[in-house]
Amino acid sequence: MSREGAARTARLFRDQAGACERLGSPMYAELLGRLADDLEAGGVTCTVLTGHEDDPGPSGLGLRLLGSVHRLVLERRASGLATFYPSVGGTWEPAGGWRAFEALLGQEPDAVREWLDRPPQTNEVGRAAALVGGLLRLGETYRLPVRLLEIGSSGGLNLRADRFAYEMDGAVVQGPADSPLRLVDAWRGTPLEPWPDLQVAERLGSDPMPVDVGTPEGRLLLTAYVWPDQHERHERLRHAFAVAAAHPVEVRRRDAASFVRDVALVDGTTTVLWHSVMWQYLGEQEQAEVTATLDRLGAAATESAPFAHLFAEPTRRTPGADHEFLVVLRLWPGGDRRILGTTVGHGLPTTWE
Repeated sequence: MSREGAARTARLFRDQAGACERLGSPMYAELLGRLADDLEAGGVTCTVLTGHEDDPGPSGLGLRLLGSVHRLVLERRASGLATFYPSVGGTWEPAGGWRAFEALLGQEPDAVREWLDRPPQTNEVGRAAALVGGLLRLGETYRLPVRLLEIGSSGGLNLRADRFAYEMDGAVVQGPADSPLRLVDAWRGTPLEPWPDLQVAERLGSDPMPVDVGTPEGRLLLTAYVWPDQHERHERLRHAFAVAAAHPVEVRRRDAASFVRDVALVDGTTTVLWHSVMWQYLGEQEQAEVTATLDRLGAAATESAPFAHLFAEPTRRTPGADHEFLVVLRLWPGGDRRILGTTVGHGLPTTWE
């Protein structure tokens, strides 16, 4: 890796370290900082990441590297590092943890590189708080059965979002009270009106690299991308796997543009196309193709067959504004774009406007 490539990658890692710190992972904030130092010093990290120095920032190279190493820990292929990983019963200690991490990069570079070409796939079920809250806002206008379609579905866990329990002040306010997965006090700001008879008539997802959560390999993959020191996220994922086992869904191996092109509206239902924290992984051309197709679907919408585009993504309120994690709903007929609220990278809490 060239000195310029190492310096650029180090800057990206420091930015990601700040994000991890803000999102409650001091372990990953520390590791990314140490990796940035090692890149600038020409250390082993440069060797492992050679060929990735020009990867775009939104592709999350730092998280891909950390996820690949976490996978080795979960597979018991990194015994010296497992001592420091809370996800397998260890305790994070910065100095010792970094020495063990650096040693693994030097000893198993090919194993670490195995996952560097795949995008992070957290399939974070905490984001269901933003998505289902958006459905409740949609329900203020249309209370038809919902056809739920998702791009960037990963393992399709959030296609079961209506089967999670949403609890406020000790009581379930939306979803089945006996759900294994409870999202507690996930909503702030303007109260949401429950939709007790919400009916999802159809659910279908797409992903270029779908994850089969019915297999040990699929569950390992999603677990590896959850940050090791965030116990509550691991618990949510474990419960989401239980919901998925009871309620199978289909996730097709399709890119976003081709999947959306095949969408058709159905009379007597509201077709909802939703997504969360995946837009950045699409190229500009595919983003444009998806947007154009959504506009065409919107133009065909009627009062008896409405269409909604609902998403939770880093987005600008106006063209010149900074990015925020916004929950946005565009609803046809009419096509009005509404900012419903703000969320965070892992969805909890979501604050409604």
